[in-house]
Amino acid sequence: DPTYMVRACRTNASDAVYCSILGQNAVHAAFAGLSAVTVGMCSGHYVYLPIPPVISAARTVDPEGRMFERLRFAIGQPTFSKT
Repeated sequence: DPTYMVRACRTNASDAVYCSILGQNAVHAAFAGLSAVTVGMCSGHYVYLPIPPVISAARTVDPEGRMFERLRFAIGQPTFSKT
């Protein structure tokens, strides 16, 4: 299971800004009376996502796929393959 192999890297300024914006948008949603939503980014826009559809199915990661390769490169994780 590749989720056990993913290691985190230190946060940077971009992470701090992103988390701050997510937090601010979550507060705006709460003050607007929205419930059962989470905040995320889609196509460069911050959006409110309804929680039930988001959690309706487990997300899967293809350890041979392009996105996993990008993740490994971004966080500097070594390859754990046996080849």
